[in-house]
Amino acid sequence: MRPVLRDRIGRLTDDDLPAYIYDLRALREHVHAIRAALPQGVELLYAAKANSDPRILQALAAHVDGFEVASGGELSHVRGLAPDTPLAFGGPGKTQAELAQALDAGAERLHIESEHELRLLTTLLGDRSADVLLRVNLPVDLGRVALAMGGHPSPFGMDPAQLDGCRELIASDPRIRLRGLHSHLASGLQAQAQLALIDQILTWGEGWAHDCGVDLAEVNVGGGMGVDYTHPHRVFDWSAFGAGLARFLARRPRLTLRIEPGRSVTVYCGWYVTEVLDIKSSRGETFAVLRGGTHHLRTPAAKQHDQPFEVISGDVWLRPWARPEARDEPVTLVGQLCTPKDVLARRVMVERLRVGDRVAFAMAGAYAWNISHHAFLMHPHPTFHHLDDAEVSVGCGTYAHQMP
Repeated sequence: MRPVLRDRIGRLTDDDLPAYIYDLRALREHVHAIRAALPQGVELLYAAKANSDPRILQALAAHVDGFEVASGGELSHVRGLAPDTPLAFGGPGKTQAELAQALDAGAERLHIESEHELRLLTTLLGDRSADVLLRVNLPVDLGRVALAMGGHPSPFGMDPAQLDGCRELIASDPRIRLRGLHSHLASGLQAQAQLALIDQILTWGEGWAHDCGVDLAEVNVGGGMGVDYTHPHRVFDWSAFGAGLARFLARRPRLTLRIEPGRSVTVYCGWYVTEVLDIKSSRGETFAVLRGGTHHLRTPAAKQHDQPFEVISGDVWLRPWARPEARDEPVTLVGQLCTPKDVLARRVMVERLRVGDRVAFAMAGAYAWNISHHAFLMHPHPTFHHLDDAEVSVGCGTYAHQMP
């Protein structure tokens, strides 16, 4: 944790807690390093679903080639914040209204999930045109992956045999331009496994394009770059990944390759900060009850892991009784919800943890607040803070807002 971040956490009031803090300098540095590792011919889109916080999107806009959105709500939100940044509109189950919205917003790419969706698009075009990618679910063996989007029966994309109907429809309608293929098949892969999968996608795509007489100008392989919550400092090897992509593109100089990472871009910039309300022992196990919980930070419950954290000790204790604490023992950190599933970290060794101490959960910058069940038990929402060194240096500090 950067000292300036620790200082900012220390200056949070009790009324601020729980709180999310987003370190925008760290985010810019991280995405700049990703960008630098990618070779020419690779376009970097950020998947807004990972975290659509306005200032995060604004910080990323200068470093990415566009944003990927997957609903009308995301489309409207992102377009309002970044009106000049290209958008790709994907996701299954697009409604007629959403497709019309994408056309009105000038979305640069539409990721088509089925022949029906393509036919629906044709009814909306009028005298407009659209650039599309056909999303294909390739029959590849993914092995053990954190999240499989394809390679087996799936609602995402089309079987290869179903591409012919789309291709024929596009050939008969000059308003639709087929730019290439989209094939996001798995998430949670490290660099070499990701490269091996992309190699299969590109090889298949080239064969399909040759057989169909299609000019394959673009392939979007999605995101899914692995994030290791158990070892927070083991970041996806972007340098090795970029070098591998460079080798692929050297053999395909006319191809544009698009990637759409989300979690691996923003996860490291976010912290969820709360405080210890109680420490108790139950049948030999120690529990620390924290303000907030998985209704604010659902990630550990969703992914079944222990969220990494740091303890920030506070020495002020004004109660007339002894301060409850845990020392040199495993502690399970839970929230305030009336469910045994409200667990943020289970049986993690701590040197000392006391009521009133603050706990800062790291890696809370992606699929955290935005996927949580906010209304359950109607606890107050967290406050949100943005740490930006450029602002601190001129005395502007950070700002906070309470979610509605």
